[in-house]
Amino acid sequence: MDIDFSTIDAYQRYKLMASLIVPRPIALITTLGSDGTVNAAPFSMFNMLGEDPPVVMVSINRLQGGALKDTAANILRTGEFVVHITDEAMAERMHACGDPLPPHESELVHAGLTAVPSVSVAPPRIAEAPVAFECVLHETLETASRYVFIGRVLWLGVRDGLVDTERWRVRLQDFHPVGRFGASFYVRTGERFAIDHTQQQPGAESTAHSTAIDEI
Repeated sequence: MDIDFSTIDAYQRYKLMASLIVPRPIALITTLGSDGTVNAAPFSMFNMLGEDPPVVMVSINRLQGGALKDTAANILRTGEFVVHITDEAMAERMHACGDPLPPHESELVHAGLTAVPSVSVAPPRIAEAPVAFECVLHETLETASRYVFIGRVLWLGVRDGLVDTERWRVRLQDFHPVGRFGASFYVRTGERFAIDHTQQQPGAESTAHSTAIDEI
């Protein structure tokens, strides 16, 4: 089956791409409104872009008529945001942060989550989240339908015991994030498998160095 993307509309392209490019990590982002209200919203068009500088990307769609979502408006105004990774224990509360609320009402209160001070930026962290990347706006890309924000990570907050700082390894056995699947589905990450990179065909180029970088 072949589908010519020029012959289908934007919504049809979205449905296909969002259901096929899966699973996607979820960024639960906190920002500050102009009145100081803590806004929190989940976005699954999100990923890491690089480590030098340490940058992450989140893509936020415009509303009907071109209006901005609160998160996008707050990032453009303040240049600061915090990206949290959601685990199984807080998955339902993360989902509740996507409920439509007026800008002066905090999604954290609505979802029963706890704000705690960040170290390097004004928007707070979420205490229940296992991971929090404190970011400043590094670069902005704009399309007709979206803002793509590239954030530079200034500070990382992680749950106690999750990182082995002697080897700089994440204790993956204690880390259970959830991902976004197609439609209204999410996925757990508890069922995992490893591929032995030491068994190579004769003459194959060694990838030990690149693997060691990419696996963390």
